[in-house]
Amino acid sequence: MILGRSERGKHLIEPVTLKILVAGGFGVGKTTLVGAVSEIKPLRTEELLTEAGRPVDDLSGIEGKHTTTVAMDFGRITLREDLVLYLFGTPGQERFWFMWDELSEGALGAVVLADTRRLEDCFAAIDYFERRSIPFLVGVNCFEGAARYPAGAIRKALDLDEDVPLLLCDARDRESVKDVLVGVVEHAMTHAADRRRAVTT
Repeated sequence: MILGRSERGKHLIEPVTLKILVAGGFGVGKTTLVGAVSEIKPLRTEELLTEAGRPVDDLSGIEGKHTTTVAMDFGRITLREDLVLYLFGTPGQERFWFMWDELSEGALGAVVLADTRRLEDCFAAIDYFERRSIPFLVGVNCFEGAARYPAGAIRKALDLDEDVPLLLCDARDRESVKDVLVGVVEHAMTHAADRRRAVTT
């Protein structure tokens, strides 16, 4: 069958690819989140926790955790036919933070994953993206057995600016994670449009 010009064009459209970071504290669920939505087998750089790491790796509240990301997690999800997200999960421990600058290069935005049992663990990620003017959204991973708090109370505890979205989510659930990713893309696009307007006025 011979396709007309308009029909051929439909099949030649290259999707827009966007880079999204997934950051947050140690053991907050970043690897789980990337794995929940990735349409390819996620690239993981997990290593077993060792006795040598016990003095620096705080396992309070996550005593069952046995591995840690030492470089990054990588996954891909097609949100629409014309929009593909590349997900880069950052390592959570402070000793690996030197990698964040390289991972954040070219990122459209970021998801800061938070755990209400260890809320202070996401402060560093929030500060990092604020200082670099990288748009971000806070996703509160609702762990089983963890206390539930109103979004407003969590926002106040994190001292978030009013324009920073905050969503409750389940990092294990594909649809829940997709909602978070759609949210961060929309927020980043709005942020970019606002900056363009500010430059032209």
